Amino acid sequence: MGKRTYEQVLYEINNARRFGNAPGVEIIGKILQILRKTENDLGRIPFVHIAGTNGKGSVCAFLDTIFQKAGYCTGRFTSPHLIEFEERITVDGKMIPKTAVERIGNMLLDADFGISLTMFDYCLMMALIYFKECGCGIMIIETGLGGRLDSTNAIGTPLAEVITKIGYDHMAILGSDIRDIAAEKAGIIKEGTIVISEPQTTLAAEVLKKSASDKNAQISFVTDEEIEAISHRKIGLAGTYQIENAACALKTAKILLENKGMPDEQIEKIIAEALKQTVWPGRMEVLADKPFLLVDGAHNSNGVMALKSSLEKLYPGEKFVFFMGVMADKDYPLMIDEILPLAKCFITVTPDSDRALDSKKLAEFIRNRGVEVKCLMHISDIFDMLSSTDKNIAFGSLYFIGELKEKWENINEEHF
Repeated sequence: MGKRTYEQVLYEINNARRFGNAPGVEIIGKILQILRKTENDLGRIPFVHIAGTNGKGSVCAFLDTIFQKAGYCTGRFTSPHLIEFEERITVDGKMIPKTAVERIGNMLLDADFGISLTMFDYCLMMALIYFKECGCGIMIIETGLGGRLDSTNAIGTPLAEVITKIGYDHMAILGSDIRDIAAEKAGIIKEGTIVISEPQTTLAAEVLKKSASDKNAQISFVTDEEIEAISHRKIGLAGTYQIENAACALKTAKILLENKGMPDEQIEKIIAEALKQTVWPGRMEVLADKPFLLVDGAHNSNGVMALKSSLEKLYPGEKFVFFMGVMADKDYPLMIDEILPLAKCFITVTPDSDRALDSKKLAEFIRNRGVEVKCLMHISDIFDMLSSTDKNIAFGSLYFIGELKEKWENINEEHF
């Protein structure tokens, strides 16, 4: 067993290649096959598999809370993390301990599986091992990218597949046609399973229906009536888009808990409590009132569309100071055009990532749209630029939002 420290384990995992020589589904499939022939077989914990473009994390958060309330030891795997690596892997809402990251990380880094793992593969394997150690009764598993070739697609046949809102993202990998993107997401659908989908565009819905039909899977779309019913409930996550996410999670949980023979009255009580208590940091999260600062991980055009809708509903008629930092492979022109009508001005920042879009390039693009814009060198400079009279909204890459939240939590309140 290696003797790497926690910091050394994270360094090696974080610096593993982003994409492997083989698709993730093949890498994890081979590893699980190897482990099944040894005493380290991870077994087959029941799980719910979530794919989509936007809302995956929120749906995971809702389902996690619901199943905890229902009495299940619940493991949740999501990505990326905002501040701490351990956010990716939780059991009953508690992050994996650093000691477990160090121990399992050493084990994985020392193992010779005959195939190279990516950073995401290491994270997923760590989660599966930890969930088995904790005796989880159910896992909530979020895909990393796409679905068909994603590492998570090798785990097995889930209790249900959930497809959240499908839009344009990672187009260089998933394709620029919504049907191609939908087909990649639908790749998680297994033979004879239950599929629950948020409302989709006509083209995306057609792809999902055909994929489900080809696999003899039963697909059900969240209806306008179900969304309307949720809109009258109290939910813990702000943002109008969370209503659809909550409705999707509720529909999924109801089907699965009913299949377990749980009485409707008990299910309703569990869901009502869970919807109120669910939290998911970095999504329409107000960090401060004076000066007002709200952060949202809207990192593509669909996410920005949802952010815009929420701001218009919560603060009708207002203009905002937008702080923006994105990855270079995102559809930032569409993101900017979508949010532009609500902007008093923009302030751009370069997130701490080798994939980040340079803030100067982003600022130049916005300036050409005829809007006032300033460019910052460091995220910490944001705190000196917050408006005391207008609402400040930070959005874009989750790396940007996570770094901002971390610095905010460390800053002395007397700064203001």
